[in-house]
Amino acid sequence: MFVLRSLGAAVLVAAVAAGCTSAGATAAPTQAAGSQAPASAAGAAGVVVTSATSPTLGAYLVGPSGKALYIRTGDTATSSTCSGACLAAWPPLLVPAGGQATGGSGVTGAFATLTRSDGTLQVTYLGMPLYYWKGDSAPTDTTGEGVNGFLVAGVSGPIPAPSASGKPGY
Repeated sequence: MFVLRSLGAAVLVAAVAAGCTSAGATAAPTQAAGSQAPASAAGAAGVVVTSATSPTLGAYLVGPSGKALYIRTGDTATSSTCSGACLAAWPPLLVPAGGQATGGSGVTGAFATLTRSDGTLQVTYLGMPLYYWKGDSAPTDTTGEGVNGFLVAGVSGPIPAPSASGKPGY
């Protein structure tokens, strides 16, 4: 009986370690705010932010889910202006307490975190909090560019919103 309980506990621990989906990993863009995606290659205590390239936007940041990351004009390195309904549309990139973000190949800017009003830690890049956009369904999507003060987070800083004629409907 002891062997079966030990084996069951070991399987449970392995399952949690391999696919942890508890609060504190990274927020995924297709999930509701507060829902979490599996931890990335940085391990349970952090996330790895990489980059992708668009012919119109250039090099931009992508989260562990592979989807584009955004910044919001008006945010600072110590505060996010996105709360309530905003978070349902723009889930923040989070790390667990004590966690950190690191840059993958080609991402050399400074990462840090800020403590949100709910106590979670949001990742910042070059002093700006990072978010996903619920409207992006594929890793190559950047449909949140220019929406409600959000800009794609470029590898070198925010990517300016296109002109009104550049993207109809914004």
